Amino acid sequence: MTYDETLSYLYQSAPLFQQIGKGAYKEGLETTFTLDTYFAHPHRSFQTIHVAGTNGKGSCSHTLAAILQSAGYKTGLYTSPHLIDFRERIRVNGEPVSQAFVVDFVEKHRNFFEALHPSFFELTTAMAFHYFQQKEVDVAVIEVGLGGRLDCTNIITPDLCIITNISFDHTQFLGNTLAKIASEKAGIIKRNIPVIIGETTPETKPVFQEKAREMHAPIVFAEEESLVKQFSHNPEGKYLYQTDDYKDLEGELGGLCQIKNTNTLLSAIRVLKQCGYNINEGNVREGFSHVCERTGLMGRWQKISVSPDIICDTGHNVGGFQYICRQLSLQRCEHLRIIIGMVNDKDISGVLGMLPKDATYYFTRASVQRALSPEAIQGIASSFGLHGETYPDVITALNAAKKEASQNDLIFVGGSNFIVADLLRFT
Repeated sequence: MTYDETLSYLYQSAPLFQQIGKGAYKEGLETTFTLDTYFAHPHRSFQTIHVAGTNGKGSCSHTLAAILQSAGYKTGLYTSPHLIDFRERIRVNGEPVSQAFVVDFVEKHRNFFEALHPSFFELTTAMAFHYFQQKEVDVAVIEVGLGGRLDCTNIITPDLCIITNISFDHTQFLGNTLAKIASEKAGIIKRNIPVIIGETTPETKPVFQEKAREMHAPIVFAEEESLVKQFSHNPEGKYLYQTDDYKDLEGELGGLCQIKNTNTLLSAIRVLKQCGYNINEGNVREGFSHVCERTGLMGRWQKISVSPDIICDTGHNVGGFQYICRQLSLQRCEHLRIIIGMVNDKDISGVLGMLPKDATYYFTRASVQRALSPEAIQGIASSFGLHGETYPDVITALNAAKKEASQNDLIFVGGSNFIVADLLRFT
């Protein structure tokens, strides 16, 4: 099979969550353990760091990987979803897994896994762990796919667990209260393994404390350490942090959410040093200032072009949009134009209710099965006083916005990972 044929086979034989949602979700770890046994427990051959959370886990995972690479560790990075190419999910020192490995993996092992009927994520996780073993990585940063307790990444025994924050997302799987969602994500906390909690609420903090006590896991609440003292922007528009450990720490990633992520990461770095990781100040600075170059991260308050400015962000739930909306309100522009599309398992009303009423809207849809129609989003948006036209796809919406925009306008593109993926794929 060719690479494209292999991907088509994977998407058809193992349901892809980003395409069909709930129908692709498999609860429990039985299949994961079976695959792990078949591949002889590859994750035991390298060290790991486990990252969970509703928002920010992707940025934290990539930045941590960039820091570890800068420190000289051969670093695996497993994240999801991908934006343009499947291979983005599995990287070693920033380089995506080769097409040849993906093809070879499927051809060699399909007779075994076809009988199991694994989910797409179960199969991809097994592929990632097998690849990291083959590449002899020193350490792998493993991002949880969904939840924590029953996520198929949760078979690892990491050196450190990180839970960035808790907000409402995937409630049909994780529960409809913050405490229930926190309980699922706290499922990654392992016996005697330190855990960093980025943010808490009165509902979630007791959940983490109780789980940490049960597992005798040392717990650090990053918001209580509060290592970021001040922040500003340097002349290049990047964040400049004043912290307890580093003066003038430059952060490449934009977006107000990165302030919280940076605070979480600084607490994590302290603990990793205590665990024996050889990370110096130069490594931290290099990782923070060159995370996109080192790891290929995309879609985090990413500027696509100027005159007019076009910015995209993968935030897709209320927790993510609380930062996006604040950031949009701080932008100096003549007029704000928002291209938005969402998928059907999100809190659509919660997000739309936060958006500014004085913007012009371009309602569209991503090229995935569970995307809401532009007309459906437009209908809900109108009840919140948001008005605009509908467009069949992201690029048509973008072309319309660019045609109507002045050089001093701002065009924001978001609402879903898949909206951003369609934008990046064709721009």
